[in-house]
Parts: sequence; C-alpha cells; structure tokens
Amino acid sequence: MSNNLFTEFKRLIPDAPLLVGTITAVETGGVVIELPDGATIRARGAGAVSDTVFVRDGIIEGPAPTLTVVEIEI
Repeated sequence: MSNNLFTEFKRLIPDAPLLVGTITAVETGGVVIELPDGATIRARGAGAVSDTVFVRDGIIEGPAPTLTVVEIEI
C-alpha cells in the first residue's frame, strides 16, 4: 500500500472513457464531434468534417476506423 494519499485518491477516480465519434464541424481551436448516440461534444485537436476520431477528456487522440456501430441493449 502506498503512503502517498494523492496516489490513493486518484485510484478511486475512474479514468475518462475513450469515445469514438464523427467530426461535424471545424471551429477555431477545435472541432465539434457527434457521438454514436447523437450527442455532440467539443474537442481540441484537428481534423476534417466527416473524419472518425477517438476522443478522451475533450482531446482528440487520433483517427478511428470507419466501422458500422452496433448498439446492444442489456
């Protein structure tokens, strides 16, 4: 067990999820991304309209493959 309280605290907080979405608009300083559920988010980074990208914590991490999205309800 670590004696560093900040390290222990960070372990309690979940990591931000890696999302995939399609760029719908390019703005100054970032882009607007539409997620598969229809929600839109703003993210920092560069890309072109209709590019599929990975995004985490509002930052584009890179290009994502263009695949068919399948949603399964549980």
